[in-house]
Amino acid sequence: MSWLFGGKSGNTEQAQADKDFKNALGFDPSQVSDVSDILKTPGVLDSARLHPLAGLDKGVEYLDLEDEQLNTVEGSQGLIPSRSWTDDLCYGTGAVYLLGLGTGGAYGFQEGIKNMPKGAPFKLQLNTILNHMTKRGPFLGNSAGVLALTYNLIDSTLDSVRGKHDDINSVAAGALAGALFRSSAGIKPMGYSTALMAGAAGAWCGIKHLLQ
Repeated sequence: MSWLFGGKSGNTEQAQADKDFKNALGFDPSQVSDVSDILKTPGVLDSARLHPLAGLDKGVEYLDLEDEQLNTVEGSQGLIPSRSWTDDLCYGTGAVYLLGLGTGGAYGFQEGIKNMPKGAPFKLQLNTILNHMTKRGPFLGNSAGVLALTYNLIDSTLDSVRGKHDDINSVAAGALAGALFRSSAGIKPMGYSTALMAGAAGAWCGIKHLLQ
């Protein structure tokens, strides 16, 4: 009945299990006082002892980038490498939105400085500046973001249809984006917007050629 209370046979099995565990690890856990001692033990970091799902048999390149192929459309390798049109859509729209937000905020700050009531308390002056900044900044940022979003969608569509990315696609996308943006304001405002966006797209193409 000694086996019920952990007799000699139970102790023997426990000792054997501890021994097997130590052999599997390559070191005695009870003797470890510092992690560096484990790392210095020969064979501890042997990937053959680890589970195959760990993927360490591939080496230190644990990030598999096979699905992260760059865009293969002709002429799409610009200043910033992108994987697909979604990258251009997100990065382009976000960058233009932030640029518009900052520019509008700076203009609103200058406008608020000019319109500050003279002799007013500091809080009132600060409130005047903040009101102008929050009025101009989000308006210009949102307008620029919508234009950039429309431009990138049209540009990516033209790239897919024509099978290549070039200056013609960029200028045409800019013109169409400008026309759609002001299409409800009438022919004259739509024409101005079309010309401005086409000119901006052409200028951006020129800058890219200079920097490449």
